[in-house]
Order: sequence, then C-alpha cells, then structure tokens
Amino acid sequence: MKNKIQPTREEVFLRDNDFIVSKTDLKGRIIYANKIFIEFSGYTQDELLNSQHNIIRHPDMPRGVFELLWKTLQSGEEFNGYVKNMSKNGGSYWVFANVTPSYDHQKNPIGYYSVRRKPSEAALSIIEPIYKEMLAVEKNAGAKEAIGISTQLLTNKLQGEDYDQFVLSI
Repeated sequence: MKNKIQPTREEVFLRDNDFIVSKTDLKGRIIYANKIFIEFSGYTQDELLNSQHNIIRHPDMPRGVFELLWKTLQSGEEFNGYVKNMSKNGGSYWVFANVTPSYDHQKNPIGYYSVRRKPSEAALSIIEPIYKEMLAVEKNAGAKEAIGISTQLLTNKLQGEDYDQFVLSI
C-alpha cells in the first residue's frame, strides 16, 4: 500500500501537546498505535497493526538515517532523531522521535517503543538541508553504495559529534 502513495505538498503539524506513540516487534511490525498516530498517519488502527512501521516512510527521508537508527537500536541504545513521515493521503508531517528497545523479564529484546513529538522549527531549518544533501548523494550513488555514502556524509557534517548529541543540541 505504501509504495502506491504519491507524496503531496500538503503538510500538517503536530500540536504542542501531541505525542505519537507506537510499539513494534523486532521486525518493525506495528503492534500498538495510539490515537494521535492514527490521526496523523491517516490509516485506521486495523491498517496499521501488523504493518511494517515504514508504511509511513516519506521518500524525502535518506536511508542513511534509518541505517543509523537500526544500528543504534541493535546495539541496545535509544535513538533520537528527526523524521519526516508520510500519511496515507500523501501529506507529510515532521516528528522528533525517541525510539528505545523493549525487553522481556530475562532482558531479551522483544521490540521497540517510540514516542514522537512536535519538532522545533529551528531544528528543522538545520536538519532539512542535511537530509536533502544525504538524499541527493543516495540518488546519485549505486544501490549498494547509497547508504554508506549517505551515512559518511552525515558523519562528515557532524565533525566528530555523535548524531544523538547533535539532534539533542539543536
């Protein structure tokens, strides 16, 4: 369903007190979506549950950011980052996301928990040009090299600063 949706110029904005919450299993399939997630995504709860979380991935998002997200989560760390999502109608909305691994009683990973909130305009004015540049190098690179080149560009832009520290500072 996701691949057939064409992005539009429509953009919606989270309200100051909105929190989008979701839980996924280890493979990224949605097992919980709160009402705010349903509202902004435009999907019904039934459409979201058991779907891959990337159902809302906007094509303006560089794959290098998601590579960083997965590496961070698989190392047992939490991920903070800015993400542009796409709703069912093709519109977009930006979020500041915190994603953390979830564990069972034996400390085995069982999934991921994500809380997203409204990003600041100042932060988006910094992150959007970086993401556009990452996306451009991904499109110009071959499929095998795209993520690596994009991730390297981000690393170079951060000048030794950790992505998590960077996004929390802007």
